[in-house]
Amino acid sequence: MPYKSPLQDTKFILENLLSPHKDLDTSTIDAVLSEAGKLADNDLAPLNHFGDKNNPVLRQDNEVQTPEGFKTVFSKIAEGGWIGVASEGEYDGMDLPGRMSAAINEYWHGANMSFALCSLLTQGLIDAFTLVGTDEEKKTYLPKFNSGVWTGTMNLTEPQSGTDLATIKTKARFDGEDWRIQGQKIYITYGEHDMSENIIHLVLARTEGAPEGIKGISTFIIPKYLKDDNGNYTIRNDLKCISIEHKMGIKASPTAVMSYGENEGAIGYMLGEEGRGIEYMFIMMNRARFDVGLQGMAISEAARQKALEYANTRIQGIPINKEKGTPIIGHGDVKRLLLCMRSLTEAMRALILVSAEIMEKAHSGNNECKMKEGFLIPIIKGWSTELAQEVTSNGVQIHGGMGFIEETGAAQYMRDARILPIYEGTNAIQANDFMFRKTLKDNGITAQNFIKEMHSECADNKEMVDVINLASETLNFILENRDDQEMLSCVSFDYLMGFGYLVGGWLMHKANLKAQEKLSINQKDDPFLKGKVLSSEFYDLHILPRIQTHFRIVMKGANIVKFSNDSLV
Repeated sequence: MPYKSPLQDTKFILENLLSPHKDLDTSTIDAVLSEAGKLADNDLAPLNHFGDKNNPVLRQDNEVQTPEGFKTVFSKIAEGGWIGVASEGEYDGMDLPGRMSAAINEYWHGANMSFALCSLLTQGLIDAFTLVGTDEEKKTYLPKFNSGVWTGTMNLTEPQSGTDLATIKTKARFDGEDWRIQGQKIYITYGEHDMSENIIHLVLARTEGAPEGIKGISTFIIPKYLKDDNGNYTIRNDLKCISIEHKMGIKASPTAVMSYGENEGAIGYMLGEEGRGIEYMFIMMNRARFDVGLQGMAISEAARQKALEYANTRIQGIPINKEKGTPIIGHGDVKRLLLCMRSLTEAMRALILVSAEIMEKAHSGNNECKMKEGFLIPIIKGWSTELAQEVTSNGVQIHGGMGFIEETGAAQYMRDARILPIYEGTNAIQANDFMFRKTLKDNGITAQNFIKEMHSECADNKEMVDVINLASETLNFILENRDDQEMLSCVSFDYLMGFGYLVGGWLMHKANLKAQEKLSINQKDDPFLKGKVLSSEFYDLHILPRIQTHFRIVMKGANIVKFSNDSLV
């Protein structure tokens, strides 16, 4: 069974866990998701395994050729307006709510994560130009991005500068007419490719005479092609891809080493104000971290589907109390693994889509939702990508020895998923952000508000009430020990994971109530709703206990790490 976009669960969450949107009705949701699903299932998915085996090629002219079929499918998606789903209609976007973009992006990434990374980065640039760009820049760039004629990248990392962006060496000088940028960037996703007419790079660089540290860094718009005298973009800028990284996963995505200004300097245009480059880039980073969490959920769904298909067809052993010839899905532990994969994936999907609604409201100026958005982003990125490691690994396990063989495709999901806890800020960074900036900075107010909301909506669920109370106890511990930042940093990961499982449990509980309500009215035999109830109850009994482990580690286990001897580690 090839990949199938999970339309039914998406619709269930949109219609039952989110508040109505004035621009969305059932028919609109159905039409948009169905068409997006067809593209994902019929066009993107067949290229996934092919791209994994037939990687991009850097030619002698420093141009990159993507795997066969990628350019054709990208053109099809671009022509349909799918890249600018949530972009403003004024700039040729679909002007749909962000929740629809999130749902569609799941299908793209579930079907072919390597391919979908190109539009992901471009959507990040759309956000950046929408919020920071001048009117002229918006008119120039946004219609091109939304139509897929141009694509975009973000250039942060350098050989000596990964997490610590203050050490960036790329330089920008003003020659009286233009900004000239010189430097090298690494790990640039789709830094060079053949799927669009132009590639617009957002590049962090330090201006001449600027102070040291992040305050001296600005963001520059550096097109691959510059405008000629006739207004066409035909003049090659002083930049090039000098190599393509050979990676463990997402192999079909060209990850470029980019060189800027080997001759006179790459011409760039400053985005926004000088010295605010990190601030502007974090607009993209915030969107990217949400999308990486979405990738974790999407690839988990793809791995789940493949494992389920295999479990329903593979004959091996005789399951207890079953007849000879029963597929391995009859084995108790295989069922456990599959239910685990399903419940974790559904919890992630609920979190992603509910958060997309919160982000819609935040971007409309709702301050409470802005706080919620900031609080949830590190959970989305950190928790979801860690779960993707478990879910894709379970998929390999269900395949047994065949999972270790590349031909089945199960291993590719595991390899592709491994980058997710690393890029766009490692999960250690997400955990520290969650502990210090999203919890302690506001004295735990946002965390406490979430705890109160969950408690009020889960009062009838003993398992949830128990872990919610433990969350409150853990939060108090953190607040009481706020001055010992070294200690808290040793358990920030467990704090993030515990809260992730908690929020997931809350949303699964709400989904369970809605499913049971529908079953009790007129849909008693609906297998999807029955499965929803089963998945939610499995989460309560098998997943929620993990919270106790994580939160008790926060309160009991920090000092063993803090006071460990470095030489013994």
